[in-house]
Amino acid sequence: MNKCFSLLTVLALLLSSCTAQNKKEKNTNSDSIAAVSQSQITPAADQLSQYLPILKGKKVGLMGNQTSVVGKNNEHLVDVLLREKVNLQFGFAPEHGFRGNVERGEKVSNDVDTKTGLPLYTLYGGNEKQDSIVKSIDVMIFDLQDVGARFYTYITSLHRVMELCAKHNKELIVLDRPNPCGDQVDGPVRKDDKFKSNVSFHKIAMIHGLTVGELAKMINGEKWLEQGKQCKLTVVPVANWDHTKMYDLPVIPSPSLPNHLSVRLYSSLCLFEGTEISVGRGTDWPFQVVGYDNPIYGDFKYTPGEKSGMVKHVEGKGQTMYGYDLRGIDADKQKFTLKYVLDFYNKMPDKTKFFTRAEFFDKLAGTDELRKQILAGKSEKEIRKSWEKDLKEYKEMRKKYLLYADFN
Repeated sequence: MNKCFSLLTVLALLLSSCTAQNKKEKNTNSDSIAAVSQSQITPAADQLSQYLPILKGKKVGLMGNQTSVVGKNNEHLVDVLLREKVNLQFGFAPEHGFRGNVERGEKVSNDVDTKTGLPLYTLYGGNEKQDSIVKSIDVMIFDLQDVGARFYTYITSLHRVMELCAKHNKELIVLDRPNPCGDQVDGPVRKDDKFKSNVSFHKIAMIHGLTVGELAKMINGEKWLEQGKQCKLTVVPVANWDHTKMYDLPVIPSPSLPNHLSVRLYSSLCLFEGTEISVGRGTDWPFQVVGYDNPIYGDFKYTPGEKSGMVKHVEGKGQTMYGYDLRGIDADKQKFTLKYVLDFYNKMPDKTKFFTRAEFFDKLAGTDELRKQILAGKSEKEIRKSWEKDLKEYKEMRKKYLLYADFN
């Protein structure tokens, strides 16, 4: 990295510092440089010349949500496509809805986008109209911001779109976006179809280290679609990004991941959703605090309440939680770890009450072995040892589908 900067670069750094949102109040010089580097990253949706010609004269469908934005002003892709006279027929919505305001697991209904009047349909939970909807178009666009964890269901939506496109011989264009946790591959690999679910749909590592474009290539290449079919796939790649680069999402991907730190901690804390331990839902800091209703878990105290989109799914609502405040840690340095889950399990007086949702925990993990290892008192080092063979095989498979330079 150069030690000297031009006056123009310094001015750019100052401008970035003044206008950036959701950044730390005290940025180091290296943080500012990283922000300038991020400003050069160009998601596929911003590269209109790469995909608009493919859409000319065709009927088009879109799988998108609030993360489907274009340009520095975060204009919704729907608005851009309509302004460009694209013949957009409908939108598919993923788990959290087209505008991203539906919380985990809640029903997403067929609807109409209030801003544009575009008909909306859901793929989450199934839809008997899916076949006729996809038959009516020529090409499908997929543009959703994933966060790099197997249990984040946007990649399940990707698979369902690919199934429909392969079934009806329709072209699929994936507008790729950076993986904000793409600097790591970790956790158990789902092997057994017994644990296949919306939160563990693919036989990939828990922290998979792929963009949606790379995963789409893997799904096609490994012939994971029904009857081994492959869809007509075009991936428009991200420019100026690779797996070594951090990426702070310009738009939150779902209600409980409000900032870069929550995204980076999500892979480690989401396993708690197979328990009654709070991960901060119902507070202003979801996936940035963790606690339970006993002072033995830590000195930090908070009380979950009611927040928009979280009312029905708040662990410990109205109770004082004791645990850890993770808000001050460096987001970029956070990688997947079992230390939080193991610590809370080891501190729980009655360990038979820890896995209150054992079946769901196993689906999140993609195996029941992790839960059994925790119950047996295994250390993180011992547990990680058991993943080595499967992870090595997965990493070799992953290499075949990478579109960007890897982190190692």
